[in-house]
Amino acid sequence: MGKTTLARMLPDAADMNCDLPSKRRLLRDFELFLDRRRPGTMLVLDEVHRIDDRSLLLKVVADEYPSLKVLATGSSTLAVTHKFRDSLTGRKRSVHLQPVLWEECTNWLDRADLDRRLLHGGLPQALLAEELPPDFFMEWIDSFYARDIL
Repeated sequence: MGKTTLARMLPDAADMNCDLPSKRRLLRDFELFLDRRRPGTMLVLDEVHRIDDRSLLLKVVADEYPSLKVLATGSSTLAVTHKFRDSLTGRKRSVHLQPVLWEECTNWLDRADLDRRLLHGGLPQALLAEELPPDFFMEWIDSFYARDIL
């Protein structure tokens, strides 16, 4: 559970999963796309870093479509962050999704011991699982450690 899961919990939000090529095609002419949104609409741009001109899109939404509410989610790794051409100063609020805090574990875990936390990590889905398949660890190593740390 993470950014996408939380974003999908928003009531009446239009979810645009930018991992999907079909959604990115819709956003190529983002002015036309935005003109078709009702004022007050909540638009979720999930994995916004996948959009080619994401900085301009977010800047235009903030400046020209102030009645639209946009939640843009994405990676905060340095490799992605430098791709934003505009800082969007004054046009954004950043929220960093952190792993579950140790103090929070005792509120919802029966066994909030250190071994479990070290083995399962700090994200809710893994932390709640009774057993983690080896595939889970391989994916974690491939997607986070190998890409972001090295």
